Amino acid sequence: MSSTPTETGSGPVARSRREEILEVAVRMFATRGYHGVSMDDIGRAVDVTGPALYHHFKGKEAMLVAALRPVSQRLLSGGRKRVEANPDDPRAALHALVEFHVDFALTNPAVIALHVHELDRLPDESRHEIRKLQRQYVEEWVTVLVALRPELSEKQARVLAHAAFGLMNSTPYFTQRGQGGHTDHLDTARLLREATLGALAGTP
Repeated sequence: MSSTPTETGSGPVARSRREEILEVAVRMFATRGYHGVSMDDIGRAVDVTGPALYHHFKGKEAMLVAALRPVSQRLLSGGRKRVEANPDDPRAALHALVEFHVDFALTNPAVIALHVHELDRLPDESRHEIRKLQRQYVEEWVTVLVALRPELSEKQARVLAHAAFGLMNSTPYFTQRGQGGHTDHLDTARLLREATLGALAGTP
């Protein structure tokens, strides 16, 4: 996870101590699994004693909620802005959505990994809230796809949208090894955009 990502997932901003702890916890959850990390592990990694760590978070579950809920809110907000910015041009809206999501996924692979593998660890209320936000985000894509490709039903467009997320959310598998630099990042973003647009619109 990057240092407190902006709406587009790029550009570091100043972080509080709580955010620094959360960033380390997210990275550990993503690499070792939620059950493979203890509060003591996190405390040692950030050089914070147990009581001080619990001052920031009530426990691992609270950390997971703090990591996942804002991300879903940010994706929904960002997706809506891209759609609203292109009300009469579904192709431009789709390109904007893909660019937005690819940028976020590349910048925040650990968060993507948590969404894919650890969301069910959350308590019911938080999980249902995040699932609702995710469904609303998917529907932004469905609206654009149906407008761009009238031959698609909403159900078909929803299948394509989820398939596209599978492509774009593959970033945890190749971005956490510390390999490559800025040029590699740009090339990977290009490949993901082209693959996703090809899957959704038939042409990049």
